[in-house]
Amino acid sequence: MHGNPMNIPPVSIAAAKAALIEQYADPTLRRRASMLWGTRGVGKSSIVRQVAAHYRVPLIDLRLTTIEPVDIRGAIYADENLAKTVWFPPEFLPSRDQPEGVLFLDELTAADQRLQISAYSLILDRRVGNYHLPDGWQVVAAGNASFHGAISHDMGTALADRMFHFNVQTAIDAFLNHAITQEFAPEVMAYLKIRPDKLDDTQAQLAGDHLIGASPRGWEDISNVLKSGLSDHAKRLFVQGRIGAANAAEFFGVLREIQAGTDVLKLLAARPGPETAALLPKSLDALYGMLYGLLAASTDKQTMARALEIIEQLPDIRSAAPLPIREAQTLAMELLMQRGLENGLESAILDSPAYASYAGRRQLEASDA
Repeated sequence: MHGNPMNIPPVSIAAAKAALIEQYADPTLRRRASMLWGTRGVGKSSIVRQVAAHYRVPLIDLRLTTIEPVDIRGAIYADENLAKTVWFPPEFLPSRDQPEGVLFLDELTAADQRLQISAYSLILDRRVGNYHLPDGWQVVAAGNASFHGAISHDMGTALADRMFHFNVQTAIDAFLNHAITQEFAPEVMAYLKIRPDKLDDTQAQLAGDHLIGASPRGWEDISNVLKSGLSDHAKRLFVQGRIGAANAAEFFGVLREIQAGTDVLKLLAARPGPETAALLPKSLDALYGMLYGLLAASTDKQTMARALEIIEQLPDIRSAAPLPIREAQTLAMELLMQRGLENGLESAILDSPAYASYAGRRQLEASDA
């Protein structure tokens, strides 16, 4: 495919997941394959795993670039009784005693074209050789187009016409929600909240003819590096080697600002009032660094209650530069409420005078609007 053939609007990874879950629930629609298009690291394979987990059904994940055509078609043998050659289907395809599940054909557009022929048989006819895919199985394929900067073979219109297509792109809010549930390093979440354009710089990477760039999968690796016990020097090397030197330089610049601007542990230990106000951040980077740091620390009732007090005191920040105090306060309260509901800490929130004050003010503002 030359140029950009995606004549369908982009959807978030969360929206694609929700659509696949609904598709699986409909027995008729489930029999029609779906194709996920998107850049590397956007989360295509992750949501397919989540769909299977949602219904607690088996998932067969075939990375088509790592297998041979015969692996799908199976082995041929001579049946003397029939006086015919017969195909033995491969053991990894679902058998009749597995009536439901999800078959994931990953890297479809990058696979050898001989292998694609066998994969297309599963997509088009739900069969290959003498093997028939059970009716209850959902087929989901994924791949990149050439404009994504990946190796890609053309997909013919006959095949494209047999599938539902999703042009998957990562939305920063959906990614941050994922990062929170996966307990990413707070510094990574703060950085991407301030610089959402750095979540995926594939196009800039291609324009500059660079091999290494930032991607959602890459930021997950960066989070793991920051949370590791590596030395600072080693962390810098690994970050550079994952997202590129220019991205790493900017990230570490913001990281220094976050670390210098706020100390979450000191804030949590400080007394409410002037002592807390003196420790509040005074820059945008440090503000969001503190926000996600408090969220990560709020794993018990005492810490949750104290975090709410700190967020309620954000208007006490005295900064030379204008900061989105109310926006940050609203975001923090919503995230802490979500964390509290997930971890059974609702009572710490509902009993908090700081949260009651915040909720009362929001109600008053809504009535005045």
